[in-house]
Amino acid sequence: MAPAAPRVGRRTVEALLATHAASLRDRSLVLVHGHYVPGAPTRFTATLDDEPRRIQVRDESSVLGVIAAWQDHRDEAGPGDVLVVTTGVDDEQLGWDLRGQAVRRRTLTVESAEVVTQRFGATGLDVRMYGKEWLLEALLEAEPSGTGWPRIGGLLTLDTALRALTVQRLGLGEADSESGTQTQPPTLDTDTLLAWSRTPAGPLRFAGLPALERAELKKWLGDTAGPAAPVLLSLAEAGLGHDAMALGVLAAALRDPAVAPDTALAIGGLFGQVMPRRAALSAFTDAVEGTLTRWIAQARTSLSARQRVFAVIDRADKLADTAGLVGALTTSRFLPTGFAAQLGRTVAEARRSSAAGEMALADLAGHGLAALHPDRVHVAEMAVRVARWLELAEPSVPTVAEGIRSQATDWGWADRALTLLWAGDPGGDLATARELQGLYEQGRARRERLDEQFARRLTAWSEHATAHQPDGALVIENVLESVVRPLTGAGAPLIVVLDGMSCAVAIQLGAELEREGWWEVVPRPAEGQTAGRMSAVSMLPSVTRTSRASLLTGEPAQGGQSVETAGFAAFWKRRRREAALFHKADVGGDSGHALAHELMGALASEAVVGVVLNTIDDALDKGQQGRGTTWALDDITHLRDLLSAARGYGRPVVLVADHGHVLERGSRTDSAAVSGTGAVSPRWRTGGQAEDGETEIRGPRVLEGGGRIIAPWREDIRYTGRRAGYHGGASLAEMTVPVLALVVEAERTPKGWEALPRERSTPGWWREPVPGADPVTAPRPEAASGGPTVSAASSRQAAPAPGGAPPARAASPAVQQAAPTLGSEVVASEVYEAQKEYVRKAPEARVVSAVIDALVAAGGTMSPAALAAAISATGRVRRNIEGFVATVQRLLNVEGYPVLGFVDAGHAVKLDVPLLRDQFLPKPKE
Repeated sequence: MAPAAPRVGRRTVEALLATHAASLRDRSLVLVHGHYVPGAPTRFTATLDDEPRRIQVRDESSVLGVIAAWQDHRDEAGPGDVLVVTTGVDDEQLGWDLRGQAVRRRTLTVESAEVVTQRFGATGLDVRMYGKEWLLEALLEAEPSGTGWPRIGGLLTLDTALRALTVQRLGLGEADSESGTQTQPPTLDTDTLLAWSRTPAGPLRFAGLPALERAELKKWLGDTAGPAAPVLLSLAEAGLGHDAMALGVLAAALRDPAVAPDTALAIGGLFGQVMPRRAALSAFTDAVEGTLTRWIAQARTSLSARQRVFAVIDRADKLADTAGLVGALTTSRFLPTGFAAQLGRTVAEARRSSAAGEMALADLAGHGLAALHPDRVHVAEMAVRVARWLELAEPSVPTVAEGIRSQATDWGWADRALTLLWAGDPGGDLATARELQGLYEQGRARRERLDEQFARRLTAWSEHATAHQPDGALVIENVLESVVRPLTGAGAPLIVVLDGMSCAVAIQLGAELEREGWWEVVPRPAEGQTAGRMSAVSMLPSVTRTSRASLLTGEPAQGGQSVETAGFAAFWKRRRREAALFHKADVGGDSGHALAHELMGALASEAVVGVVLNTIDDALDKGQQGRGTTWALDDITHLRDLLSAARGYGRPVVLVADHGHVLERGSRTDSAAVSGTGAVSPRWRTGGQAEDGETEIRGPRVLEGGGRIIAPWREDIRYTGRRAGYHGGASLAEMTVPVLALVVEAERTPKGWEALPRERSTPGWWREPVPGADPVTAPRPEAASGGPTVSAASSRQAAPAPGGAPPARAASPAVQQAAPTLGSEVVASEVYEAQKEYVRKAPEARVVSAVIDALVAAGGTMSPAALAAAISATGRVRRNIEGFVATVQRLLNVEGYPVLGFVDAGHAVKLDVPLLRDQFLPKPKE
């Protein structure tokens, strides 16, 4: 009996023709024992002996069919054409007449092993492949068109053959769909397979393979790629390949031994008949979560990776909802509903206590989706910060000067956080929104109490306060003289007036400016006082017409641009300086130029230059800034261009407001005050008597209403139509004018001034607590930074008691200095002494010790400016802080371990405290 006819494909035919090319010089019939694969091309061109030949394939199951095919070929074929007839008929039935016309005068038998060897260009075949007919046939059938199998040039091993077959069968080696170029051979690991499962046709290709081939490929991939691969391929077989990763996200709950039976049953129902054993399922879920984690890391810079992640997690959420699993899977690390639940828990815990909120925030930060939702995590961080602030002793406003200073150095930060809480969860979760609202209302209640106190102090202060007798406050008409003029020693200043900038906005801009290399500087405070961001008292009412004119003329004034321009020039002329002021219409340049030619010419000169930017005020007036939660440099038209020009010309810069603002947060106009006369502005009026939430203000600095106005201190009162925000009232946020003095490098700091790094401009409650801080060995922050500041831990202890009573006294300096600091222990260690041998001109031990202690006190991370201040405290001022850090790195980074280094693109210095201890102060072995 003739052997069973094998399947024959185009590649097999080409291999046989190539083998018998010499015989085809004078013959054109090839008889092949086999059946031609349905769907394979029956007409194609093949190169035989470097000559293209047209090939026709006929599959015939009878003698008559074979004869008819030959006759047709003889009648129709052209010179050089070849007929290949595949058939199961044996030679005896075909007869000598027909066989005599064929190559080798017989039916050729397909030797799959030989053909495979030839197609790979191999010198031989792994002996294990001879017994795997399914593999040989699959290799012949799956050979890539055009390129063929890769040429081996040696022995074709079983693993090489299986790898090539898997790549081809799964479609992993096809051209890139986006670029159209051929991709490199993929790595066959779970990452690759899971990404493949998300392709439109990948799982369907595998499901369409013969059962034996699927089983063998699953077995081989299980050995090669790990136990997760067979689970994935089984899901593909069952038509669940596209949902495989989503199912892996849900199945992670089954790793918990205490999982509820109903939950396990529901998840098992989603897997259907594919439910694997526990060990294999655990490996599969681990692989899915690992791949998702890597995709999430890529999603920060890759839109396609972000889309892949959301496609998986959104599908997982939908499957969980369909199966009724949402409530049971709130602890999932990758479900969006789980993330929202953890976000809500964080805010709820913060309302209970800041410590509980910090613990929940740490869990939220560890959630798999935290990197995808930094804006939502940021809101949770703000909730914890507000909780810390609310746990401090109730603050008070003893004077207008103290209130304005505290607004710039403390309460403005609370305004910043409360603004984000008020805006709610960017993801729109209603449960989280309710918790945020509750915390926001607590914070606003405290802020209202402060505003009420401030309004009372302002009313009394305004009756006699003038530019010459401001009672300890910096008033806006003195900013040019007291702040800008001292900077002229560092170069001709650029004054940028950001109309309507509040302290909350200044906080955001200040942080971004420091990251971009600007140094904020302030006058050095008197002994015993603390340096902080500068701020001034707005003119009354706190509106542009009075405050901006007074700011730019250097004296109480009212008026528009003409008054400001003339007064600005006159002020500087009296001080023998040329000056130029540019308003909105004069700032922008022509096509191809960011700034106007006249403005650039002024910046290139020695004149003092002022520029008024109205972006913030316009946005408040017209609602262009949406909910008003974020202000960056790029949000303010022309600001970045101005700063770039100032840097290029070496100019110091003063960013200053003319007044602050409050945001629209459900204001009301039903107050009895509205019925009074003179309500010509949203936040101040001239007629009637002060009602609840308002105050009557009189005095020489009240430039409207004949020296008398009524202004609300409550944020929710307005007299005219609704806008995005308002100014003109008597609240701290409106009356406080933030002032940021900036230099391009520390060496340009004016005499009698000092740098104000963010560690010293940020209130202690805003910063995160020092992780694992040792209160005994950690030095006081002022000892390391050269000036007093407040740590997150000590801010609670040092907060003033209700009514302004002084806080309890801290431990005496002698007690604090008695205990050795971490820095002193490190520089006294044997390891440090050994490291010094490898560092030429190493800094003094006390300098390195101070740097370590400063970083420990700051929680491990400091800006270069703050670190420079720490070096200054030891009497060692370094111009090149980056070079100094590099030297200290060589001392502390033992054997290359990253104990000390720059992070945040060089904008911060980070000390790994646990690693520092391990390297220099290892614990003795037990």
